[in-house]
Amino acid sequence: MTLVAEVIVDVAAYPVDRPFDYLVPDDMTTLIECGSRVKVPFGPRNVLGFVVLLKESTDIPLEKIKPVSQLLDIEPVLTNEMLELAKWLKHETICYEIDALQVMLPSALRAKYEKMVTLQTDIELLPQSLKEIFGNSSKVNYKEFEKNNLLHELKHALNEKLVVIENVVKQKGNVKEVRKVQICNDLNKLLEIQNHISNRAKKQKQLVEWMQSHVGETIEPNTIYEEANTSSQVLQAVISLGAATFIHEEVYRDPFTKKVEKKDFLDLTDEQSTALEKIVLSMKQKQSETFLLHGITGSGKTEVYLQAISQCLNDGKEAIVLVPEISLTPQMTERFRSRFGELVAVMHSGLSVGEKYDEWRKVHEGKVKVVVGARSAVFAPFENVGIIILDEEHESTYKQEDSPRYHARDVAIWRSKFHHCPVILGSATPSLESFARAKKNVYTLLTLRERALKQSLPTVQVVDMREELQKGNRSMFSRSLMESIEVRLQKKEQIVLFLNRRGYSSFVLCRDCGTVLQCENCDISLTYHRSSEKCKCHYCGYEISVPKSCPQCESDHIRFFGTGTQKVEEELSKLFPEARVLRMDVDTTKVKGAHEQILQAFGDGQADILLGTQMIAKGLDYPNITLVGVLSADTSLHLPDFRSAEKTFQLLTQVSGRAGRHEKAGEVVIQTYTPEHYAIELSKSQEYGPFYEREMLMRHQAGYPPYYYLALIQVSHEDVMMAAEYAGKTVEWLRSKLSFNVSIIGPTASGISRLQNRYRYQCLIKYKIEPDLIPTLMQLIKLYRSDWIKKGIILSVDLDPTMI
Repeated sequence: MTLVAEVIVDVAAYPVDRPFDYLVPDDMTTLIECGSRVKVPFGPRNVLGFVVLLKESTDIPLEKIKPVSQLLDIEPVLTNEMLELAKWLKHETICYEIDALQVMLPSALRAKYEKMVTLQTDIELLPQSLKEIFGNSSKVNYKEFEKNNLLHELKHALNEKLVVIENVVKQKGNVKEVRKVQICNDLNKLLEIQNHISNRAKKQKQLVEWMQSHVGETIEPNTIYEEANTSSQVLQAVISLGAATFIHEEVYRDPFTKKVEKKDFLDLTDEQSTALEKIVLSMKQKQSETFLLHGITGSGKTEVYLQAISQCLNDGKEAIVLVPEISLTPQMTERFRSRFGELVAVMHSGLSVGEKYDEWRKVHEGKVKVVVGARSAVFAPFENVGIIILDEEHESTYKQEDSPRYHARDVAIWRSKFHHCPVILGSATPSLESFARAKKNVYTLLTLRERALKQSLPTVQVVDMREELQKGNRSMFSRSLMESIEVRLQKKEQIVLFLNRRGYSSFVLCRDCGTVLQCENCDISLTYHRSSEKCKCHYCGYEISVPKSCPQCESDHIRFFGTGTQKVEEELSKLFPEARVLRMDVDTTKVKGAHEQILQAFGDGQADILLGTQMIAKGLDYPNITLVGVLSADTSLHLPDFRSAEKTFQLLTQVSGRAGRHEKAGEVVIQTYTPEHYAIELSKSQEYGPFYEREMLMRHQAGYPPYYYLALIQVSHEDVMMAAEYAGKTVEWLRSKLSFNVSIIGPTASGISRLQNRYRYQCLIKYKIEPDLIPTLMQLIKLYRSDWIKKGIILSVDLDPTMI
């Protein structure tokens, strides 16, 4: 029987974006499975590929088909669900299938690696041929089995759970090993060695005698030193006599820096109980239902998640929990670990390559039941998912900005249909699209109107900074905020100050000629960073030292404008020298684990004021925070983005929700130059309903989502004329293919018209129903990939843009 594998090869190019047929050699026919990685000849070289289908016939003459060169996995790394999901992603986000497959795997599996086979049982239970390969060691390189033609015996041993295969990554993330001592498993041999040791070497005799009561055991050297009252020199001497050997045993890296205490479940309020009952009923009935859990800040959404997951685990299923910010992950994982202990794995970008790989393996091997992580955790390779939760579902971080441009919410809903399980989208300020779907009964709306501990919402005061200026206060702090900080410092209560701008100041300007220091690669001003005395571009990383004089007119009237977190930190130390301040932004959290350390220090009361960017806006839950100050509510309000009012309202509501979550009453001070704007006015009462009605009216008038769908097409080139020309060609081509129901706006220069030395133009497609849209865009991409790309053009399509 001839077996043919359809393989998607790891080459991101248009003509190659389809499965290729390869012959499966006879010795692989019983080993190869769909979802395994293989090496296949492609042109003059061997490339990595994924087996997506196995079949017994093909239309191509067999003599023209090349055979698979090497099988990398006899246990598939991708499940059938993932292979189907990749096809869906390819269509929905218009990307290469190989990109969709790669995004599901940890980066360690894309690197060079070695496979090791590790013994899981007594060596005596193995067939003779495998025993000989293992010899005295418990771990052997997979290549040894290939060399000796023992893959079939190995597959059988794998199925019997006698051995496991582990990938040892040949890069920074290696498998972590500890050195242990394997004591000889032959008692007679140990007695013989003891008799041969001279009576003067008493310590050696004693150690061998101790080993006789631990025959065949694997023990850490330190334990032997303590229990046998011996030293490393004596142990080395005894090992050289053959009484034991040193072995290296693999351990999982622990991404958790601290131990957590076990906690019991809390009593639920009536609203929480009602919400939980509906979710549990959906799980019992195996329905793929999407719930929108809309609860005000502090209403106990997390407790509903925890109890729903507990029910899911009782049913023998697995749970995926997504959180938007890496800074939320430590606090979230702590909560989940305090309930579910060792059953929790964590996945986010702050882990090292090795840690990510180890966490992925725990999930793949079924050693954990709950995954908590950022966007990419939605691809956790569970095979029996019972519930998927997106906390703070409105966050834009759930959308991937490069190919494949998926939204975690859409992937979660796809997986829920596959597994017939519910999805919970939780938020105090849901995205307008989600709330509109809930209103139309596409999603099931669950509402929590009260805070879980019955505390009242914090009092919110909006300060008009224009009046402060008229009264002569040029400081970045209004008088009422300064007074409130003073009061809290005296009471020994904690304060959170929020400013959505890192760095010291937003730009550097010459007061004589008006020159602003610009990035040489991007069309954007440089941000001044005080700690390093550098001006940096936050888009491409370009940086220069601060000039002493203006590069244009050589005047020395160079000044810093705008306010960043570093500048606020400096101001605070002048105004409140006794206050202990912690700053949390991209600059202070570059080092691994810095998020956790800063939040831990703040939680332990080692600081009075936590100052930060949007990292601190959500999820924080500390009993001693009684004051939240928003230094400039306008930062996100005046962006050229149709979602700016929605984002501002969400941000202010989320930040306000950090105050007064426990016994002590909370206060919020919002500083703004546009207090009359409805997003700021309505965030005062934290009422989502009135804001939703008002914003929907604006969207309807302007023709934006949720009333219309959007697609954004961006064209870039190093030459501005080429970029403009091909953006024009794109629009003309689309107008000739799409119906009159579609409106195409543009082409226009992008908001940041030059980025990393490429000029960018874009056009926006607005539509309600357009069945031909995806096929037409596929044709456009075909045209781009087969012709335009040769001229240096880069074209990207985003079917649900979060930023325009």
